[in-house]
Amino acid sequence: MSNCTVETCTVETSDGVKLSTRLFKPREEINKGNPVVVLVHPYSVLGGCQGLLRGIAAGLADRGYKAVTFDMRGVGRSTGRASLTGFAEIKDVIAVCKWVCENLSADRILLVGSSAGAPIAGSAVDQIEQVVGYVSLGYPFGMIASILFGRHHKAVLQSPKPKIFIMGTKDGFTSVQQLKNKLRSAAGRVETHLIEGVSHFQMEGPAYDAQMVNLILEFIASL
Repeated sequence: MSNCTVETCTVETSDGVKLSTRLFKPREEINKGNPVVVLVHPYSVLGGCQGLLRGIAAGLADRGYKAVTFDMRGVGRSTGRASLTGFAEIKDVIAVCKWVCENLSADRILLVGSSAGAPIAGSAVDQIEQVVGYVSLGYPFGMIASILFGRHHKAVLQSPKPKIFIMGTKDGFTSVQQLKNKLRSAAGRVETHLIEGVSHFQMEGPAYDAQMVNLILEFIASL
């Protein structure tokens, strides 16, 4: 964390929920035109929280990018109640992105969703004009996960904005074939990056933070 500072603040959503938010700022910003990276954490109901994304956010800030994490409703110090399907949480993503635009003078945002945060972020992509790209870390496309998150799929697959889906080949929620089948119908520029032999929760762990940072930065460079 040597090359960045962390500021905490509260962001209010359109329905009055107050979200505990952290801004990871580089000590030296390389380029003022860089997108701000907004990270959406894994499933609240299973203990997902912004702390899980701290390593990636700090890694991005170390490389000169502002990164924002937040606890979705009902998590940590955020008020409100978590929803099972992640639809209420779309308002959380929109509110944080609006805050980023207004308070950080940002006109470009990269949305990154981890695990169940990926469908939630994906549903917000086209609702926020300033979002220029989308990164999914372990999108749960599989059959069982689709019972909860299936209604999110359409929004991100129909979005014309550039997107990349990063996944371990041993992801327990989505097989490589399920990922390929889903992305066949996707609009716009779609990339995949498969990490050989890695499971869903392994990829979420700190051992892969540096690799996720590199992949996110490569994707930003291509936008």
